[in-house]
Amino acid sequence: MTFNIITIFPEMFSSYLHESILARAIKEQKIKVKFLNPRDFTRDKHRKVDLKPYGGGPGMVMMAEPILLAVSKIFSSRKMLPGGEGKSHLTTNKNFKIVIFSPGGKPFTNQVAAKLAKSKQDLILIAGRYEGIDGRVKKILKAEEYSVGPYVLTGGELPAMIMIDAITRQLPGVLGKDESVEEKRVASHEVYTRPEVLVWKNKKYKVPKVLVSGDHKKITLWREKRK
Repeated sequence: MTFNIITIFPEMFSSYLHESILARAIKEQKIKVKFLNPRDFTRDKHRKVDLKPYGGGPGMVMMAEPILLAVSKIFSSRKMLPGGEGKSHLTTNKNFKIVIFSPGGKPFTNQVAAKLAKSKQDLILIAGRYEGIDGRVKKILKAEEYSVGPYVLTGGELPAMIMIDAITRQLPGVLGKDESVEEKRVASHEVYTRPEVLVWKNKKYKVPKVLVSGDHKKITLWREKRK
């Protein structure tokens, strides 16, 4: 699976993608992560990607053309495209799912991550900045809007990282044994490990008795109640 990230700050992803599970997934070619910077698709010497909004208001808006050209470049890089090799169809290419991040978008949930992992579609994640992206981008690309939470962030880079992480862990072989995916096990909000009795500032904190009882039926019931 390939994640194509359209962002003016590709360097923000470096540390996160080069550690732990995601780094291993990239090394084992379970996923690929590619970056396109809209500034590389501008037509002026200042590589400007934002302008003032029509109708007035604070802030700046990301221009449509650099983003559309970046997406077109992704489509053109695919050897076989709908309608013929080397042709770019911005509105009909079914090899990709295009995502724009917005506080008003559909909630991005674990169920959505699992569905996207199974779709076998490559993703194009458009990380907006400033006051947002020209609304025509969504219309032209038939992009889906997703939100990672009921709050406003500075840009779409963090949501893109969250989406990459959540989807990648759903891909076969990424976490090793299938049981490693927490979502497929009986999940609990409370987990414990050794020592059985933790002494902290002269006070003892014990692991719940049921977890050290060896009675797996009771343990399962205890965990079910804490979902």
